[in-house]
Amino acid sequence: MDHLATLRALRAIVETGSFTAAAERLGTTHSAMSRQLRQLEEHLQVRLLDRNSRRMSLTEAGRDYYREAVSLLDRLEAADDRARAGQAQPSGRLRISVPQVVASQELPHWLPGFLARYPQVSLDLSADDQLVDVVGGGFDLALRIAPSLPDSQLVARELARCPRILVAAPAYLAQHGLPRQAPDLQQHTLLGFSPTAASAPWHLQGPRGATASIEAGQRVRVDATPALHAAVLAGMGISLFTALTVQEDLRAGRLIHVLPTWHGGQRCYFALYPHARALAPKVRALVEYLATHYAAWRSA
Repeated sequence: MDHLATLRALRAIVETGSFTAAAERLGTTHSAMSRQLRQLEEHLQVRLLDRNSRRMSLTEAGRDYYREAVSLLDRLEAADDRARAGQAQPSGRLRISVPQVVASQELPHWLPGFLARYPQVSLDLSADDQLVDVVGGGFDLALRIAPSLPDSQLVARELARCPRILVAAPAYLAQHGLPRQAPDLQQHTLLGFSPTAASAPWHLQGPRGATASIEAGQRVRVDATPALHAAVLAGMGISLFTALTVQEDLRAGRLIHVLPTWHGGQRCYFALYPHARALAPKVRALVEYLATHYAAWRSA
């Protein structure tokens, strides 16, 4: 069994969602894809994919193995690209899409350093909370923040994982008091975020498996995270943010972590980019730079 070939076959099958599409990507046949997956499962003595005539999905063991396989293949491809490129520096124009909150709060922490390290790279940046068509929009890379991502033909690399936390400005808490338990939130002004006309409650998780569903945004609701951030800094109420977004505010004392034993679920940062056998050095450089920057949060 060619172990690397079976790993590449597994990755292609999962990313494309079918044996036929995977075979087209790798320039082989449907039967070859099926045979390689079967060989891998027999080698591991574990089922990696549940499949029927209409859909397929990774088993629990398959998800863990797939994650490790993708990491291994990414590192191998990076080594191959470095060997081929020699001393050539990444260059050219990068077109990337980021959420507004990343543009307003996080770019200063990584973008200047990236551009300083790669002076031959230039950047076109689009800040938008709407999901963009990465391929159709001509983007080299998109950053997305979500609990998970739907299946697509894009490569999705997880950069970080962090909780959504409750925060408020010291001035607000001095005036209205500090909530001591989740039900106390109902007596406070809760600033809501909703990119659509409909509002959604906060589904909070607490100690020992406790949960709470809290209605937010009855008085103030916004559809842009920079506006929500400005409102909470101004002392208008309590709100929910990914911990990465407000880490500097917490360190500087501009915001206070409210109910620290409660959180609003995990959010993942993903780098999305079109699949390419030989990824452009400028794109790979940015992905690896972001992975290093967010490394501290990857297993949080």
